[in-house]
Amino acid sequence: MSTSSRLLWITTFGLGHMRPASGTWGSMPTVVLAGGLIYFGFGPANSPIVYNAVLVAWCILFSVGCLVQGSAAEAKFGKKDPSQAVADETAGQAIALLFLPAAAEQNFQTLTLVLGGAFVAFRIFDILKIWPARGLQRLPGGAGILVDDLIAGAQTLVVVQVVARILLR
Repeated sequence: MSTSSRLLWITTFGLGHMRPASGTWGSMPTVVLAGGLIYFGFGPANSPIVYNAVLVAWCILFSVGCLVQGSAAEAKFGKKDPSQAVADETAGQAIALLFLPAAAEQNFQTLTLVLGGAFVAFRIFDILKIWPARGLQRLPGGAGILVDDLIAGAQTLVVVQVVARILLR
């Protein structure tokens, strides 16, 4: 098995090779997953436990992939936290989409704004790397790739919760 095929998980099945903005491509599957869950009736309004459990499992799955394949990805691509490694964005975006209020599903426009807003906010937090995210990139291997994105996801979660709960009263 070639190194590239062994790194499919950390590249979110090749999305990390997409240009431009590989991290943006890596965040998209999570938004699609959340939208799909909602579309099929497993969203925060009808099935909040299922919705949140699936997102937590998704986050764990891609976090483990990042931790397991992080060092190999850095060796293959020749740098710390290579842009091809986007499983961290896939995992971090899941945190940003947790615990959405049921009102997020009230209509297609609202849902699009909430999911799109969470997506854009996560990308901003991921790029800016607000404290303590930036310093955590110094961790070795997969942890250094992953932890800053989990922090960005948590920061986004706070913003999404505040904004959504104020605007969707």
